Amino acid sequence: MKPVAWFALALVVTLTCQRTHAQNTPTQTDAGITSNRVMGELKAIDPAAKQITVKTDASSVVTVTVADSTGYSRIPPGEKTLDKATSITFADLGVGDRVLAVGKVADDYKSATARTLIVISKGELAKKQEAERLEWRRRGILGVISAVKPDTREVTISTRSTMGTQAVVMTIPSKVDMRRYAPDSTKFGDAKPAVFEELKVGDQVRALGNKSADGTRFTPEKIVSGSFRMVAGTVTAVDAATGEVKINDLQNRQTLTVVIKPDSVIRKFPDMAAMAAARAAAGAGAPGAAGPKPTAPGAGAPQGAAKPAGAGAPVTGGPTTAAPGTAAPKPATPATPPGSQAPKPGAPGAAPAAPSIQDMLDRLPVITVAQLKAGDIIIVSSTKGADPSRLTAITLISGAETLLAMLAPKPAGGGVPNPAAGLGSGVTFGIGLP
Repeated sequence: MKPVAWFALALVVTLTCQRTHAQNTPTQTDAGITSNRVMGELKAIDPAAKQITVKTDASSVVTVTVADSTGYSRIPPGEKTLDKATSITFADLGVGDRVLAVGKVADDYKSATARTLIVISKGELAKKQEAERLEWRRRGILGVISAVKPDTREVTISTRSTMGTQAVVMTIPSKVDMRRYAPDSTKFGDAKPAVFEELKVGDQVRALGNKSADGTRFTPEKIVSGSFRMVAGTVTAVDAATGEVKINDLQNRQTLTVVIKPDSVIRKFPDMAAMAAARAAAGAGAPGAAGPKPTAPGAGAPQGAAKPAGAGAPVTGGPTTAAPGTAAPKPATPATPPGSQAPKPGAPGAAPAAPSIQDMLDRLPVITVAQLKAGDIIIVSSTKGADPSRLTAITLISGAETLLAMLAPKPAGGGVPNPAAGLGSGVTFGIGLP
């Protein structure tokens, strides 16, 4: 095998979106550029000039020139060797592909001449990422660490579903794929290699693995953790051009700046009026059905199986397909023969597990920063950065007054619950999906 191929193999795993957090300057501190290779996303193709434009994960832009002697190979996502590589041509390149260009890089790191191009197609990469997301949803767990036992390498995680909170004990093997969010990072792929000793009470954890039959224990295969801030506030100003949003913190009334980056996710929670209209429409559509009864804020738990009004057809997979905000009908329970025990959660014949708050939030429609406006109530998750007055958004939920009202504990003796108190109820959405 040629030396250039051996060099490329060491970088193939990085091509599969194992991103590295780096400075946004075209220097050697950009992990996507060295003196003899450029790695990133293909942003533009100029067939006449035989050039492509590559943008690294740190946002450096490099113009790569190819020659008649340049070799082109395409590999499937996740491959760590060139054994399954197929030969392609310049005409097979597509905008959005992941590219590793091996060759001479100019001293200013703004241009390069490629001897070899190794490519992962945008379409194949998207399929792999979607499969990974589905796997994390199906076999994943998300919660907040409430206890750590170093001697037994156990952590207790508090998870939140529409039915309440549950404690799950996770024993962490000595050899496990463990990563941790860096300060001011926004993406799952930015997480750095980590060790058990970095875990602490209050951290958020998302793990992939297997849950016990009774749901009280979890055996992890992959773990991603981080220390996050969860802030609820009222939007006072939006600058879509700079991606900055000013808010008044509901909890301590401070003015904060929320920074929206390209990888930040903004979702919209339906307001109470929209949900009431959806319930009324659903009731009117059933022949002879009585109109739905009014539901007080917080009385009904949104179901992860349904999209909010206006977001299209409901997504199945949860215990019901009730409209968001409505009380879910109780699942039919089969008769249990005398002397026998009811099936355990997750066992054949058992009622489906309650959907998590995270499942519900993952199904909310995505919006842009330009759709935010002054007066909106938002919840934003952010890693803990150096400046406490600035938050780099990982996920931002608009229309959050409905969610906060549902999560906030009801005051003793009645009254209106404090919306900010809903953040202390165990809701977590700091760690995204792959």
